[in-house]
Amino acid sequence: MNSKKKDIRWTVSVALMAAIVILLANTPLGMIQLPIIKATTVHIPVIIGAVLLGPLAGAILGGVFGICSVISNTMTPTLLSFAFSPFLSTTGAIGGVKALWIAVGCRILIGVAAGWLWILLKKTKIPSAVSLAITGFAGSMVNTICVMGSIYLLFAQQYAEAKDVALSAVFGLVMGTVTASGIPEAIAAAILVSAIGVALLKAMPKIMPEKKKQSKASDPALS
Repeated sequence: MNSKKKDIRWTVSVALMAAIVILLANTPLGMIQLPIIKATTVHIPVIIGAVLLGPLAGAILGGVFGICSVISNTMTPTLLSFAFSPFLSTTGAIGGVKALWIAVGCRILIGVAAGWLWILLKKTKIPSAVSLAITGFAGSMVNTICVMGSIYLLFAQQYAEAKDVALSAVFGLVMGTVTASGIPEAIAAAILVSAIGVALLKAMPKIMPEKKKQSKASDPALS
């Protein structure tokens, strides 16, 4: 019974985090205006969900993020939407599969990587706030590097045509995006994941209490 209740709480918690992902993905709250560029915040609940609920929850939340990205790029296409929506593929079915990998697969990796990194960091003596910041930074960089790296590897020619530049210039543009956008996003994620995560970790035992250990009196070995 206790296990079933815990499973229900886990499912409800994942659903609530997924709702936050959808909210951020479809409102201006999903973007933070920095001095030069806008930084996305949609991946932050994915990372926090992976920390609180585990890598599987992180993968599910990353998948929700990815599906939102597909819908957004399909409904309101931009210059590079062909790399995020299989419905806007310029290279047929193969291009569609590549787009799904970038939009959904790379986002699933955010949650998986963040979840397992947090599990590893919990085994160290690093303070929770610092571990959360590291997890937030790393999770955000997984998003940026996987997405931009996949665009370079899978859509270099189409990217060059969309940007109207030579193919040889694509690598420099990709690295420029990683530096100008990815690093500020990762710093913002580190700060927010640490601040929010510390508070939620304190509240988590009340939301999803662990199964109580048997008392010594009920332990057959002590009878």
